[in-house]
This record gives sequence, structure tokens and C-alpha cells, in this order.
Amino acid sequence: MVTDLIEKVLADRELEWDTTGPGAYVVTLPGTHKLKTACNLIVGEHALRVEAFVMRRPDERHEELWAWMLRRNARMYGVAFSIDAVGDVYLTGRVSLKGLDEDEVDRLLGAVLTYADESFDTMLEIGFGSSIRREWEWRVKRGESLANLQAFKHLAPPAP
Repeated sequence: MVTDLIEKVLADRELEWDTTGPGAYVVTLPGTHKLKTACNLIVGEHALRVEAFVMRRPDERHEELWAWMLRRNARMYGVAFSIDAVGDVYLTGRVSLKGLDEDEVDRLLGAVLTYADESFDTMLEIGFGSSIRREWEWRVKRGESLANLQAFKHLAPPAP
């Protein structure tokens, strides 16, 4: 049974997960850039659907971000970047239940984690660059920590 297979993989990989309904799971994938990615696995009659929220709708440079995602999709396995009706960004995919085994479930989860985590900073920079710059300046003025903005230090204004 596919649900037994999925539960075995999740338990063997010691991933944090929960059921959200019959044949439906939410798995928390720990990352480095995107600290947590919630990945939904939904078992259908013929396919396993994979859905993971990556980031909310960008504030700016939408077309540039969409073009970047489309170019990235051409090199991806199992899932692709997509947007919903409001412009929030997801990784989505659908794979046949035929031939689904432990290695394939692991490969799909690994793909989601890799694409969400490795792409996160670039996507934030494209879609939220102005906000990141303003946040940097605000924190400097107030003497606040810049620790979680270090990936974007190249966006900081030059020091006086």
C-alpha cells in the first residue's frame, strides 16, 4: 500500500510529519536558507501529488522572477515552480503510483528540499530586494542584529 510506503520512508528518514487526511501528509523539511519547507504528499487514485509552499507573492519584479522560475524548471526533477491565483510561489508535481518505491519518495522529498532551499535567497532578492534594503538600513539605524540578513549583505548601502 502506498501510504505504508510513504510512512516508512518518513519514519526511516526521521522527518517531522503528520497526516492531514486519508492518504495525505504534511512533511517538514529542514533547510539552511529556507529554514523549513512544508511539503504536502497527497495520494490519489493514480498519482502522488507533491505540493510545497516556497514564498508569498513577490512585492516587485514579478516578471523577472517568473522568467527565472521557468528557466530553473527546465533543469528540475519531479517538481516545478508554479504560482497560485494570488501569485504565491509553490513547488508542485505529480508522479505515477506505478513504480513508486522508497528511493523515489526519498528523491522527490530531496528535490523539494534542494529546490526550495537553494533557490530561496535568489527568489527573495528578486521579489523583495527593495524591502530587504529598507530592512537593512532600519536595523543599522537602530543597532539591531543583521545576522539573518547576511545572505543579502551585497544589497546593503555602502558604509559612510
